[in-house]
Amino acid sequence: MRSSVLIVGGGLAGLAAARLLDRARIGFQLLEARDRLGGRILSVNATDGPSADGFDLGPSWFWPAAQPELAELVAELGIPIFPQASDGDIVFQRTAHEAPRRYPGMRQEPPSMRIVGGTGTLIAALASSLPQSCIHLNTRVTQVVLAGSEVELCFARGDGRTQTLRASHVILALPPRLLEATIAFTPALGMRTVQRWRNTPTWMAPHAKVFALYERPFWREAGLSGAAQSMVSPLVEIHDATTASGTPALFGFVGVSAEQRKAAGRDKIIAASVRQLAALFGPEAARPAATLFKDWAADPLTATAADLIASGHPAPDLRPWIDGEWRNHILLAGSETSTSEPGYLAGAVEAAHRAAGELIGHLNETRASMAT
Repeated sequence: MRSSVLIVGGGLAGLAAARLLDRARIGFQLLEARDRLGGRILSVNATDGPSADGFDLGPSWFWPAAQPELAELVAELGIPIFPQASDGDIVFQRTAHEAPRRYPGMRQEPPSMRIVGGTGTLIAALASSLPQSCIHLNTRVTQVVLAGSEVELCFARGDGRTQTLRASHVILALPPRLLEATIAFTPALGMRTVQRWRNTPTWMAPHAKVFALYERPFWREAGLSGAAQSMVSPLVEIHDATTASGTPALFGFVGVSAEQRKAAGRDKIIAASVRQLAALFGPEAARPAATLFKDWAADPLTATAADLIASGHPAPDLRPWIDGEWRNHILLAGSETSTSEPGYLAGAVEAAHRAAGELIGHLNETRASMAT
């Protein structure tokens, strides 16, 4: 089967690219390996299920004043936003043998903003604006083959069936490191490209988050913002995660390595995190109504073996992401390829708009030349 453009990856970047192609009346097919859209964007309810008013197991924040492209997209889709809770004191924990100390909080400028309903709301809004027949879940691309003037994608369906699709161009909306580790290219990519993809960290991939949900926001009543920094494991950075509808919660980034998390297991990590929250915020924190845990390093559709050790944030890089004969057929659009904010939500939008804009311009030029 042939399509004008194939998009690999149904996260924010893939969907944003699809939206631009659709608006330009360019046909596309979007292939997503998961049984859901969103990639590292995942908003869930108290029982870890999909939710329209969820807790963000992946990215949560953006900054409209500093990230106008993302802010414009959110506004165009009619999605309301609200500020991250920050009023009140912060807590700092130096050692397990010292009592945590509280300090006056500082107002963040520009303020961190969150999406009402969770970042999954952005994914749902983008998906609903696209032709549903063009979106394919449970479709894992395994090989990309250059076949003359076209590119052929080989993929496996959720039921084990293997199929192929052909197109003149492909947008790869996945992290470069994940692409290099999971998809075979024929002919092979140049070694310089391979090394660059391997060495580009995938944001969120080494990390894990723990959420504790409560009946009431007792920390606010005590004059605390819910923010805390700790040099005592497992949580190193903690924030208020209360939803826009008012469901109280705290969340923390786990500072224990991926290998240590795997050895300890989910239950021990959660139990230790709840004990730490109680030490920071008082005895009420020891009695959450529910807990959530997401280890992105254990997600094979996000992380590779290279992501088990945190290697920092990807840095902007203006060099082309593809070399050789592939450059005329493939564009990269994952957030890590952003020239301004790689790894962030805004980076995914910027990279998608750059790749889709370049492709739309090229296809329009080709159409114009054929018409003359």
